[in-house]
Amino acid sequence: MDTVGIVGAGQMGSGIAEVVAVAGLRAIVHEPELAPLRASEARVGASLAKAVDRGKLDPQDAAAAADRIVRTTRFDDLAECELVVEAVTEDRAVKCDVFRRLDERLAPEVVLASNTSSIPITTLAQATTRPGRVLGLHFFSPVPVMALVEIVPGYATSAEAVAAAEGLARQLGKHAIRSKDRAGFVVNLLLIPYLVGAIHLFDAGYATRENIDEAMTLGCGHPMGPLALCDFIGLDVIDGICACLYEEYGREEFAAPPLLRRMVAAGALGRKAGHGFYEYAPARRVALASR
Repeated sequence: MDTVGIVGAGQMGSGIAEVVAVAGLRAIVHEPELAPLRASEARVGASLAKAVDRGKLDPQDAAAAADRIVRTTRFDDLAECELVVEAVTEDRAVKCDVFRRLDERLAPEVVLASNTSSIPITTLAQATTRPGRVLGLHFFSPVPVMALVEIVPGYATSAEAVAAAEGLARQLGKHAIRSKDRAGFVVNLLLIPYLVGAIHLFDAGYATRENIDEAMTLGCGHPMGPLALCDFIGLDVIDGICACLYEEYGREEFAAPPLLRRMVAAGALGRKAGHGFYEYAPARRVALASR
């Protein structure tokens, strides 16, 4: 594979574009506006510079990778891609609209992949006329660091499309696992009840946010505690995944805790907002997270 498209230039889309370019492939990144593309360019540049500083990339290789990323506001520029990864917001209607547009403009043999963390792939595939060429390709944040990618075939996904996704994962140096097409796949089906449980503990006053996180980092060897992880992922993202899982399974361990919903409503979304369970911007305080 030579050219990969990415729809969405946020944190995940930028990370996917970076690993594609570092692997020697051309990445075409689409956003309808210039501002997110410029922010993505700065984000990738900073990440590549950090990789150079840490001795993981030569300066020449980093510069070459940066040059292999093309950013465009023209949706039709994705037509030359062999595989396109959708990495927009975790909203079913928004994603289905992207898949409809891709299906209309791209050749029928192009594989359409979603970076969704929870939405069933078969649902997204129904927005296209090529369900056999649609699958899930779920990367993990930060994409340049995390080795795993979940490959999720939909009900009608062909063996050829799965092979193409597995081949791309190998090209990118990722370890691929395969999951059935059920909401949450493997990682989030295990992770979300853990995060929900930690939020319930905090809300009930069992322990401080620091002690909850220390219990899991020092007691279980996790690199990050559950509340800090919620802030890293984004509380709005977790809330959306909870809704998708609860709709699919109807089990209480997947239901969004009331505290999570209140924090999302208040704009306390975690690191990207400057505050969540922890404060990242001292001038902006949220009472719910200061207990």
